[in-house]
Amino acid sequence: MLIRHAEPDPGGDGAGCAAIYAPFVEHTGISFESEAPDGAEFARRIERLSATHAFLVAEDEQGLAGFAYASPHRERAAYRWSTEVSVYCDPRAQGRGLGRALYGQLLPLLARQGMCTALAGVALPNPASVALHQACGFKPIGVYHQIGFKLGQWLDVGWWELPLQREPGPPRELTPAVRLTEPVQLD
Repeated sequence: MLIRHAEPDPGGDGAGCAAIYAPFVEHTGISFESEAPDGAEFARRIERLSATHAFLVAEDEQGLAGFAYASPHRERAAYRWSTEVSVYCDPRAQGRGLGRALYGQLLPLLARQGMCTALAGVALPNPASVALHQACGFKPIGVYHQIGFKLGQWLDVGWWELPLQREPGPPRELTPAVRLTEPVQLD
């Protein structure tokens, strides 16, 4: 398994990410989107987010197996040292530690960039995602009750938080998105 930065190619990483993500949109309440984005839209997202945050993919001999990315938490300037993170794995790669491996590369990049806090929103119930975030050190901080309506039901979103800096003190200026020096090969 190789972890690397995503490339904004509609037929390559865009299509691969779209294929992994589509079932979460179409068949679950895990994603609050109502229509699955295609490869071209995913490529645009990769390009936009990669300008300010890391967007990683994991690939094996069968193609993309998962992806993880960070995005701004909120638009107002005081939030700029906080980031939201997400990870999605293809069903064939779930339960093999891939989500943890992706976060294991993503979170240090965000800390090096100067981010102080990573936040993750998890549509509930989702025991696998809760377990992943807690295994990565995230702590639960609250729940938005009945915040989204999808597939004929109201859904809650739990929020998890992970400090990226032990003692952030006064924030420093953020660098542009920090990149891996080279792809990471997993055993």
